Amino acid sequence: MSGNSARVGERTPHGLGDVSRWVRRWTHLVAPGGAVLDVASGAGRHARWFAARGHAVTAIDRDFAALVTMRDEPNIAIVAADIENAAWPLAAHATFAAVVVTNYLHRPLFPQLLSALAPDGVLIYETFAQGNETVGKPSNPDFLLKPGELLDEVRGQLRVIAYQDGFLADPRPAFIQRVCAVRESRGALPHEPESVAFESNLLVPPRYDLAG
Repeated sequence: MSGNSARVGERTPHGLGDVSRWVRRWTHLVAPGGAVLDVASGAGRHARWFAARGHAVTAIDRDFAALVTMRDEPNIAIVAADIENAAWPLAAHATFAAVVVTNYLHRPLFPQLLSALAPDGVLIYETFAQGNETVGKPSNPDFLLKPGELLDEVRGQLRVIAYQDGFLADPRPAFIQRVCAVRESRGALPHEPESVAFESNLLVPPRYDLAG
């Protein structure tokens, strides 16, 4: 997606290339078979990743030429929409087991992205941060997260499983922030059997596997 997008300077066609290591790292937290929303998907490296694992994926981008490369992919529904300058294209009640965003930043969308998470839904977000202007594109501060900004956006609304804010040398030098966070549902244990043990009248807390 162009416009207020942090995709400037990518060396591969929009939305192609290797799956983000951050996305790979936390895929196991997404409920098996749960619906996934890939925002600013481009040609769908992450949409394809989740679809191949049995998830129904909705891929949104305003680049129809990129989206159309997925038109014959099973488990992927494509939505061509300008999510920066038009109304949110999905039904207000539509929620997902995961919302995935990489290399894209449009700050006014944060409330919409969080509200699109179903109970126990997982947000996997990774994009460029301040400092990136010293090593390449994007360099416009509109497209670069401020220190701690991504963490601030989810704090108090989601349970943060992992957060990083730093520098990566590979696959190209970049300053990055990334978060994996869960919208916890009260009284529910994601991916746990119903016959969980009780102790002191408290539910056994959900276990978010950090080993991947």
